[in-house]
Parts: sequence; structure tokens; C-alpha cells
Amino acid sequence: MTKSYINKHKPDNPIQAHKISREMGGGGLALHTREQLPRTSANRVFAVLYLFAIFAVLYHHFLALLHSTSIVSLLFLLADAVLAFMWATAQAFRMCPTRRRVFIEHLQHIAKESDYPGLDVFICTADPYKEPPISVVNTALSVMAYDYPAEKLSVYVSDDGGSKLTLFAFMEAARFAAHWLPYCRRNKIEERCPEAYFGSNPSSWFPGADEIKLTYENMKARVETVIRRGTISRDYIKSKQELEAFSRWSDGFTSQNHPPVIQVLLECGTDEDVTGHTMPNLVYLSRGKNINLPHNFKAGALNALLRVSATMTNAPVILTLDSDMYSNDPQTPLRALCYLLDPSMDPKLAYVQFPQIFNGINKNDIYGGEATHVFQIHPAGMDGLTGPIYLGTGGFFWRKVFFGGQLESSELKQGMKAIRSREVLASAHDVAQCNFESQTQWGTKMGFRYGSLVEDMYTSYMLQCEGWKSIFCHPKRPAFLGNSPTNLHDFLNQTRRWSVGLFEVAFCKYSPITYGTRNINLLSGLCFAYYSFWPIWSIPVTIYAFLPQLALLNHVSVFPKVNSFWFFVYVFCFLGAYGQDHLEFISSGGTIPRWWNNQRIWMVRGLSSFSFGTVDYILKCIGISTFGFNVTSKAVEEEQSKRYKKGMLEFGVASPLFLPLTLTAIINLVSFLSGIAQVLFRQGSIEGLLLQILLAGFGMVNCWPIYDAMVLRADEGKMPLKITLVSIVLAYPLYLASSVAF
Repeated sequence: MTKSYINKHKPDNPIQAHKISREMGGGGLALHTREQLPRTSANRVFAVLYLFAIFAVLYHHFLALLHSTSIVSLLFLLADAVLAFMWATAQAFRMCPTRRRVFIEHLQHIAKESDYPGLDVFICTADPYKEPPISVVNTALSVMAYDYPAEKLSVYVSDDGGSKLTLFAFMEAARFAAHWLPYCRRNKIEERCPEAYFGSNPSSWFPGADEIKLTYENMKARVETVIRRGTISRDYIKSKQELEAFSRWSDGFTSQNHPPVIQVLLECGTDEDVTGHTMPNLVYLSRGKNINLPHNFKAGALNALLRVSATMTNAPVILTLDSDMYSNDPQTPLRALCYLLDPSMDPKLAYVQFPQIFNGINKNDIYGGEATHVFQIHPAGMDGLTGPIYLGTGGFFWRKVFFGGQLESSELKQGMKAIRSREVLASAHDVAQCNFESQTQWGTKMGFRYGSLVEDMYTSYMLQCEGWKSIFCHPKRPAFLGNSPTNLHDFLNQTRRWSVGLFEVAFCKYSPITYGTRNINLLSGLCFAYYSFWPIWSIPVTIYAFLPQLALLNHVSVFPKVNSFWFFVYVFCFLGAYGQDHLEFISSGGTIPRWWNNQRIWMVRGLSSFSFGTVDYILKCIGISTFGFNVTSKAVEEEQSKRYKKGMLEFGVASPLFLPLTLTAIINLVSFLSGIAQVLFRQGSIEGLLLQILLAGFGMVNCWPIYDAMVLRADEGKMPLKITLVSIVLAYPLYLASSVAF
């Protein structure tokens, strides 16, 4: 079926599109189905009940303010108002949660393999020491081995660190691909990431695997040796062409100041594997940079890839991947095509988003790295509206959406010329120059959008404001698998960076709470508002982590008594929110220990990274500091990995990010013991102090890994003594200040 036919027969009515998606296809066969999740009705009923409870709590606060206005009562009102706002925005995810299913076997009735659109894969990396090149190589090899026509597949690697070490790794990968791709094709293996495949049970291997594994191990050893030494031995350079490529790294070449480097490592139709089959295109790119010009971080790198690929292959479909997010299913592009090529789909469909799934996470996911809500539950909720946000990786886009729905401008499009030709390479180098975007609409109306460190969320938000839609595809076998931080400091720094970017979206002129709710729809706008205001969780979490406990230390009751109606309202609000969160998590395949760690890390983020991110954003706004993009390290030390597998939180460094955690642990422990003592020695009424004692106990239980790291552990991942001592010193003046307030 031709593209013109598909465009001609796309219905404008999304309801009609949904019906046809179940009925049409070749011979009436559906390419995909969609259904609402069973819990939808329960979500709506509970939302109404919980809303009344929230109004009751706020009413109680206003009654208290009429009798006595104090800083304490105002802080509790602020905390509950923020909780109410975040709860209200979160309900948008629960109104129309959707589940989809695709039928790849029906795709042949819509399009022949020769009619598949071209696919350009973008892989981004930025630092060969934080993002090991061998990991990026595995990601590239896994997608090069897709069940997709080689002549329609191109892989572009953006090296924003401008490292010749990364280029060397991909030269090695290009040679290994000649052995790996035919092995995958011949044996139809599902696991096409070499590292993952050779780490599996050898009993599942096919003939010839041992020889290919040896070739892979030799390649890996050379790459890791080069990274360790920081230089490339002349013995590793195989040709004059490779030597010439490395000569571009002159004395004045730095990661932040250099001309563009583009190297075509494999060209379809020219380079063949060991069986004589043509291989996909493989292109290395390090865009030009100048220290005096903004480079716009990952969004800038993706836009350079958009332009360079347009001059070379100009595929209609684009897949973006993080450096460590390798393919786990060789048929993933076909799943995306079941939506992209379906004539019944909305013509404004921009992209198909697959969830981020992580391998290597320990049994109970101590850091909540799986981010089940962000990467699985919430996208399914948005899928019933205008579609999920772009998660930064695993998104199949129509190229045209980055150009306002139009074809690329003529100066970018080169047709079908050989990508190694001088004309094409000259054009590619031109569009990769550091000043190419000056006085253009790149980053505002074209390409990935600038203006936020969370370019993925901001780009998808702006696309939806322009009328584009998206789809969430969540197959049983994960389409992609990646790595999550395995130490707490990296995890908190990552969310601290996200906080700054999210606030940049929340308070820009296109704020989701105002602009988004009008230009998309109310519920979708609230979904984006939930994410953009995510860091304000720090306000209620910090207030409830300290204020009731300090009041308890001062023998002051701040919550309703047990025999009061308001006591049950507060209990309902707490148990209702936690209960619903628990049910969502478990129904999405989670376990109780993982849920417990997930809620703990939510509080850790609120106390630490969200709070620090809020301060960073305020300082940035008043011009005191500029928060930049720091690459999250994917490198893992062996001893640290062992502790992670045992479920031990990794501290190890004397970071200010840990101070709020240790201070909270100390205050909650002391206040809990003080509350018990007050009850036992009849210095206070159990009826008036029960909620505060329970809250301090709840905080104390959540802080157990921190107590363990402060006192019991002796390994390198323990809490640094300096942090513990500073927290103890800070706890006393905090208590003295509270005695004045209460």
C-alpha cells in the first residue's frame, strides 16, 4: 500500500479511527486493539470521594487559622495545599488509562517489506568515561540487527564528547558487525545485544557462537584498553583511512571547541558482511562546538542528527535511543509500523513511545530506578488522552513532525546519493557546524525544543500543543533494556538536574497549567503540569518530615485527637493515597518490597534532590548560577555493584545531598523516643500525640537504611562520618529554633 493511499484514507475522527483499527487491515484483520483498563471506573469514583476529604482538610485548616494564625499553621496549610494540587494533577492519569495490543503478523496485509519506510536510528552519548563506549557499541549492534531491510536502516551515533576513543570503538564495532549480523539473521535469535547474548546460558547458543564470542571479547578488550590508556595505539589502526580520521583531533581540539567530525563507518550497498549481504549504514557524528556559542545539550545533539541524517538518508521514521538502551526485541520497528502505517490512525500521530525498562536492577529495586509510575503507569494513563510524553529514548517519530508537518527544506534534502560522496559529506559537515542554527527556527519551531534541561518532556509537550498525538506501545517482551544508577549520589544528582529542567517548563510562557490546559485539553494539560511541577513535592515532604516531629519534641500536639472526626479524615487521606498508589504499583507487576522502596525513594527525592533542584532553579533565575547538564555515569565499580545486589544503599561520598536525609533520620528517631516517653510518663495525652508518634515512627522505619549506613556499616558505601557529625550539630539549633516557634 502506498504512502499516498495511507494519507488519503486516514479518518479525522479519533473515535472512528479507534473502531477501524479493530476492523480494518488486510482482509479485515486488525493491526492493533485498544481497551480501557478495568480500574478506570473505580478511579473516578474514588477521585470524587477523595476530593471531599481534601476539601474537608482544607476547611479544617481555615477553621484553625480563624482561631490562631501562626507560622506553624500556615506551613501545614501550605503543605496540604501542595499535596492537594499534586493529587489533582495526578488524577488526569487515572481517568482514561489504556492498554494496547499489536498484531505484527497482520502487517504484511498493509505493506510489503519493500514498502517499509526508511528508519534512521539516533544514539546519543557524551562522555566515554561516564558512558563506556562498549555499552554504546552494544546498543548500536542490537539495532543494526533488527528484523528490518538493511537497505532501509541507518544508525547514527552522536558523540557530544567529541572523543576519538568513541570513534575507535565504533570502527571496531563496524568490523565485528560483519560477523554478528549474519549470525543473528541465520539463527533468528531474539537477544541481539552481544553483551547480553553472550552473558546468557550457553546451552541456548547456536553453532559458531564460540568463535563469534571470541571475536567479540577481543574487540571489547581492545576498546577497554584504549579507554583505560586514554590513547589509541598505532597497532590498533587498520588503514590509512582510519589514521586520517584520527588526525582531525589536533592540539586545539577539545570537547567544547572543535569542528564537526563525520565518519561513515558502513555504507549500505558498499559494505557487506561475511556472507555477502549488505549491511546497514553506520555513521559517527561529533557536531561542531564553540565555547562562545550555546550548544543546547542533548536537544542540540539530536537536532544536529536530524540535519545530518536528512542530508544522507532522509528516512521518514526516526528512532531515538540513549547510549545504554539496547534493543531487546528485533521486531520492535514492526510493532511501531502497526501504528505508523495503519490507514485508520489519526493523521496527527507524531510518535510511538515504548517504555523504559531496566535490566540489572536488584531484587527489591532499592532506588526505585524502575520508575514504574513514570515509565509505565502514567504513559498508559496519557495514552487514553492525547498520548504519552516522549521519554527521551525508545520513541519512533515521523521525521515530518520536527518540520511542522512539512517535508524538510531543500537545502537539507539530498536524495539518494552515496553517503560517502564528497557532495553529501560536504553538506553534512555544513549542517553540523556550531553556528548553523543562528538566526533560524531550530529549537523553537523546528526540531527538538530548547529552553529546558528536560528536552524530551518539553519537546513532546510543545508537539502536543501544536496538535500532534502519540501512542504508548507496551509489549510483554521489553522492546529496550537499559541501565539505571546504582548509587544514591548519581541517582539524586540526576533528579536534581531534572528538577531544574522541569521548573523551566513549569514557569515558561507556555506553562502547562495555563497554556497546556487550553491548547491540548484539560486532562492532558494537567498531566504535563504534574511533571513540570514535580519538584514542589519537596515542600510537603520536608514540612511533614520535620514540623510534627519538632512539635512532638516540644510537647505540642498539632494533629486532631483520636476521638475527633478530623482524626479519621486525616487517616483516610493518608491511607487512601498510599493505598491507591500501592494497588496501581502491584497491578502493574510490582512487588510489595519494591513498592515500599519506591515510596521511600519518593521521600528521599523530596527531601534532597527536589529541594536542591528548587534552590538551583531560583539561583539560576536571579543570575547567581547557571546549572548545566551533567551526564549520569553508567560506569559501575565492582565492589559497589556487589553492595547494590545485596540491597545496600550506596552513600560513600560526603555530599550535601545527604545532609537532609541524615538530619531527618536523627530528628525522627529522637522525636519518636520522646513521644513514647511522654506517653509512658504521662507528660502528654496519647489521644493528642498519636498521629505525631505514628508519623515519626513511619519516618524512622523509612530511615532504617540511613541508620545502618551511619552506625552499623564499615564498607566504603557507608555514610561519611563528616555528614553524620554535621547533621548532629545542625539538629540541636533546629530544635532550639523550634522551641521558639512552638
